[in-house]
Amino acid sequence: MKNKRWQFCNVVRVGADFRQLWSFAAGRNGFNLSQEQTIPVADPLPEKLVAKDWKAVFQPKLNIAFLPVDQVFLRVIHLPTSSFDETVSMVELQLEKLSPLPVTHIAWSIYVMPQSVDNLQTVIVIMVARGLVDDMLGQLESQGYLADRIEVPMIDQLQATPIAEDGAWIYPTSNDETNFTGLVGWWHNGALRNLGLIHVPADGNSASALKEQLLQMAWAGELEGWLTSSPRWHLVAGETTAAKWQEMFQTWLGRSVEVIPPLAPAALAALTANRAAKSSDKATIIPPEYTSRYHQQYVDRLWMRILGAVVAVYVFAVLIYIATSEYQDYRAQGVEQQMQGLSASYTNALQLKARMEILQDRQALKYASLNCWKTVAELLPENLTITSMEFRNGRSLSLNGTGPAGQDALATDFSEALQKAKMSDRPDQPLFQRVDLPIIQRGPGGGITWRLGAELARGEDEQ
Repeated sequence: MKNKRWQFCNVVRVGADFRQLWSFAAGRNGFNLSQEQTIPVADPLPEKLVAKDWKAVFQPKLNIAFLPVDQVFLRVIHLPTSSFDETVSMVELQLEKLSPLPVTHIAWSIYVMPQSVDNLQTVIVIMVARGLVDDMLGQLESQGYLADRIEVPMIDQLQATPIAEDGAWIYPTSNDETNFTGLVGWWHNGALRNLGLIHVPADGNSASALKEQLLQMAWAGELEGWLTSSPRWHLVAGETTAAKWQEMFQTWLGRSVEVIPPLAPAALAALTANRAAKSSDKATIIPPEYTSRYHQQYVDRLWMRILGAVVAVYVFAVLIYIATSEYQDYRAQGVEQQMQGLSASYTNALQLKARMEILQDRQALKYASLNCWKTVAELLPENLTITSMEFRNGRSLSLNGTGPAGQDALATDFSEALQKAKMSDRPDQPLFQRVDLPIIQRGPGGGITWRLGAELARGEDEQ
C-alpha cells in the first residue's frame, strides 16, 4: 500500500448525530483538503465522493474511518530498532501480555514513533475489540462506505504536539454531562513512555477523581523507573474544553496548567490521511478478510459495469442497425414508387415511340415507293413495258415486264441504269444498294418476259 500513488482520500468520523467527511486530493506535498461536509446520520454519504468506480483503477482512492480513542486500548513499548516487519513480529510475541482481551477477540496494529532513544524505538500498540470493528465496518458498509483503513487520529495529535520538557500531556476526548474522558501521554527524556485513558465524573468530586487517576499513573511510572521527578502537567484542548478542565486542576493544584491548542479537525484529518497513505498494508486494524472482500466486490462491480457497458453498446449498435435498415427500406420503397411512376411514363413513351415509328414507316414507305416508281418510269426504255411492280418492306423492289423479240439488251441496260440511279434528295448517294441482273425468258410468240429485283440503299430507319 505504501507504494501506491493515491490520488484521492476520504476521511469520515462517525458521531452520535452526524458524520464529518473530509475529502482530499493528492498534491505535490501530500493530500490537500478539497471539501469538508457535516452530514446527518439519517442522510447517505455522497456516493460520488466515497464510492469507487472504474476511475479508481487509474486514480486510486483511499477511504479512511476514524476510531474514537476512548474505544481503543493503547500500549507503549520500547523495542530494539529494526525493520517494520521484524517489529510486527516482536509485538506479536508480546501481544498476549499486552492485550486486555484474548488475542482472538481483538484487531490490532502498531505505529512506530519517529523518535528513538538508546537504540530503542517507541512503538504504540493499538488494540480494538473485534466486535467493535465488525459493527463499525458493518455500519459504514450500509452507508456505501468501504473503508480501506481504520485509524486513531489521536496518534497524529500526539505526534504533532510539540514536546519541550518531560511531563504529562492530557488530551480531552469528550465532555458529556456525566463524564470527562481524556488520553494522557507521558514523556521522559524525549521518548513517549506511557499512554492511558482517564474517566473523570462530572460532579463535585471531579477534581479529586482527576488527581487520583493521574497520581496512580505517576506511581506506576515511578515503579517502572522512567519517572524520577514530579511531573509537569500540560493540557491540549480548545478554549471551552480547557476552561472545564482548568477548574479541576485549579481545585487540585491551586493553579492553572499550561494549555496547548490542538490541531483543527481538518488539519488532523489531513495528517492522518498522509500518514495512512504512506503506511504499510500490515499496519491496519481492518481484518484481512474485509480487505479481500472489499477488493473482490470492487472487481466484481467493475466487471459488471464493463459488461453492462458492452451490452449497452451492443444494444445501441443493434438499434442503429435497425434504424438504418428501416431507413434504407423506406428509401427503397420510395425508389420503387418512383420506378412505378416512371414505369408508367416509360410504357407510355414506348407506345408513343412505336406509334411514331409506324407513322415514320408509313411516311418512308410512301416516299420510297414513289421514288422507285419515278426512277423506274424515267429510266424504263420505250420498247419495254412493266406488267407488275412490287415494293416490299420499304427496301426491296421487284419488277416484271415484257419486251419485243431480240431486245434482251434493253433489259440489261435497264438494270444497269437502275444501279446507277441517284437519290433525288442526295445526288451523291445511289438509290439502290443492289440491282440484280434481269431474268429473261422467251415467249411463244417470240417476245420476251423479264424479271429483276433491287434493294434500296436506305430503308425506313434512315428515312
